Amino acid sequence: MSTLAQHKYTLTHYHRTTTRRSPLRHTWVCCSSTTTTATATAAKLKSDAKQLVIEPQLESPKAVVITSTTMTDPPLSNDPSLQSTWLHRAWVAAGCATVLVSLTKCISQSATLHVWFEPILASWVGYILADLGSGVYHWAIDNYGDGLTPLLGSQIEAFQGHHKWPWTITRRQFANNLHALARAVTFPVLPIGLVCNDPTLLGFVGVFSGCIMFSQQFHAWAHGTKSRLPPIVVALQDAGVLVSRSQHGAHHRPPYNDNYCIVSGAWNELLDEHKVFEVLEMILYFKLGVRPRSWSEPNSEWMEEKEVSSQIPAQ
Repeated sequence: MSTLAQHKYTLTHYHRTTTRRSPLRHTWVCCSSTTTTATATAAKLKSDAKQLVIEPQLESPKAVVITSTTMTDPPLSNDPSLQSTWLHRAWVAAGCATVLVSLTKCISQSATLHVWFEPILASWVGYILADLGSGVYHWAIDNYGDGLTPLLGSQIEAFQGHHKWPWTITRRQFANNLHALARAVTFPVLPIGLVCNDPTLLGFVGVFSGCIMFSQQFHAWAHGTKSRLPPIVVALQDAGVLVSRSQHGAHHRPPYNDNYCIVSGAWNELLDEHKVFEVLEMILYFKLGVRPRSWSEPNSEWMEEKEVSSQIPAQ
C-alpha cells in the first residue's frame, strides 16, 4: 500500500525544494559551482597568457650613432701617428729609387746622344707642372670628401685637420710624411724608367714625380721656423725655388681659399688672381650639386690652434 501511495501522490514543488535544501546537498551544489567557475577562469587566463606569448611584439628601431674619426686634440710629439714605420721607409726608398732610375737614365742617354737642351727643358716643364699639380690636388682634398672617402680618406682627413694644427707637419718624421706620395709615384713611374730610353721623357717624368713626392717635405719646411731650417732650404725658399714660409702662411689665414700650390708656389698668384679654383667650384656645384668647404663660414676646424709648450719636443 505504501508503494501505491507513492506512485499516486507525486511530490510537489514544495517537497522537491525542501529535499534539495538538505544541508549536505546544498553544500555539494555550492562547491561544485565554485569549482567550475574557478576552473573556467583559470583556463581563460591560461589561454590569454598563451596569446600574449605568441603575439609578435614590435620593437622600436635603435638609433644609429655615427662617430667621427676626426681628432679632437692635437697629437703630441711622440704620437705613433707621427712616427715612421718600416713600411713607410720601404715605400720612400722605393719612390726615391724610382726617381733616381729615371734621372740617371736621362743623364746617361743625354750623354750618349749628345742631346741636352730638350731634356733640360722637359725637366723644367716637369718642375713647373708639379707645382700646378700640387695646387690642384691640395685644393681638391681641402674642399671635398672626408675621412670615409675611398682610397684618399686618410689624406683628406690629414689635410683638412692640418688647418687646425698646421705645426704638426713639422713633427712628422720624414718617411711618415712622404710614404703615401712615394707609393703613388712608384707604381706608374717605375715601369717608365725601366722601359723608356728617351732622355726628354725621362727628364720630365723624373723631375715631375720627384717634386710631387717631395712636395710634402717642401710643405713641412714652409711651416718651419727659419732658425730651425737648414741654410740651403732657407736659400731656396728665398729664391722662390721652394714655396716660401710667408707665401704658404697666407693659405692658413681667412678666407682659406688661396695659395694652394706647395712645390714652388709659382702658380699661386696667377691662379688666385684669375679665380681659377672658384670657377672650378662653381662648375662642380652646378653639375653635381656639391658645395666646397671654402664656401662655408670658417669654424673651429679651420681656426689654427697655437702650439703649447707641452707639445714642443725637448731640444
